[in-house]
Amino acid sequence: MAVMKLSTKDRRTYRTRNKLRQVNIQHNAVRSVRPRLSVYRSNKQIYAQVIDDVKGITLASASSADKGLKLKKGSDVEAAEKVGQLVAERAKKAGIKEVQFDRGSYLYHGRVKAVAEGARAGGLSF
Repeated sequence: MAVMKLSTKDRRTYRTRNKLRQVNIQHNAVRSVRPRLSVYRSNKQIYAQVIDDVKGITLASASSADKGLKLKKGSDVEAAEKVGQLVAERAKKAGIKEVQFDRGSYLYHGRVKAVAEGARAGGLSF
């Protein structure tokens, strides 16, 4: 049986998600007690979504491509902070106050950090 080799990015992603799961196990939770705020960063846009892993559904989402934001450029720190505030606003409308931040395979730096700070400014706690 052949063993599939994972890319470096996939290994970083799995490592981050497993750390989130271990925190839940320490708190005697079967799966995620809190929804997960997942960030995806492309070269032109940034996306954030709040995911309920138990049900497997997206509860709230926002991106720099949303027409309501009216951004000149979707790939800078200011746009990322606005996306964080928008996803926090939408999550609060859905009744979510606490989330776990999932940075995926990205470093907590630059645009990813700006999304987190924007979400905190919008009222989410993690």
